Amino acid sequence: MRTLKLTVQYDGTDFVGWQRQDAGVSIQGLIEDALARIEGRAVTVHGAGRTDAGVHALGQVASVRVANALDAQTLRRALNATLPETVRVADVADVADAFHARFSARAKTYEYRLWNGPFVPPFVRRYVWHIPQPLDVDAMRAAAAALEGEHDFAAFRTLGGAAGPTVRRVGPLSWNTNSADPASIVFAITGDGFLRHMVRTMVGTLVDVGLHRRPAADVARILESRDRARAGVTAPPSGLFLVGVHY
Repeated sequence: MRTLKLTVQYDGTDFVGWQRQDAGVSIQGLIEDALARIEGRAVTVHGAGRTDAGVHALGQVASVRVANALDAQTLRRALNATLPETVRVADVADVADAFHARFSARAKTYEYRLWNGPFVPPFVRRYVWHIPQPLDVDAMRAAAAALEGEHDFAAFRTLGGAAGPTVRRVGPLSWNTNSADPASIVFAITGDGFLRHMVRTMVGTLVDVGLHRRPAADVARILESRDRARAGVTAPPSGLFLVGVHY
């Protein structure tokens, strides 16, 4: 037996998320089924993060124990030959048996992508949140500064979320623009862990600031309140990408 580290990319639009569920197609289920054909037995794949339905990944990491002796690149080709084109295994590597994609991770980096223009080009519509009104990006940057560091992020988790600790450390974080494509605005954030819908709720709240629906100073007050009702809407999943996992 050996342990493999898989780096996976996917367009999450048509899937129920990473985690295998009773109904719907999941990324975990697709990879487990593909590996089972190679192994001749059922296998369990562990992901670094349980991305929700509609969320994408450029650098999801998974770990799995297998018995086959295929070299890493042959196994990568075999998996990609079976998986749908919207899911790709970008890399396969043999790692120490102690490696676990989730429990060995030190931090994750996410990006949330906005399209701030009068219309969305057809080829990016599945991967952004369209905000047609002008956004004050400087105000969004000022507001986001309050979120950096170690805080209790209870105000930014999903309503009715699972009980448990809500303190996380995040940073660096930034709002990035592209002079060559001014409609594209990207929120990038790294943290040692994220509550469910935490990044999307942050973005929804910061967009309120960018639209001048609330002052930048309001974000620090929301954070301190620990009250989800005071934060903004949960941004749609289409703009969220798991960019990478740090070990």
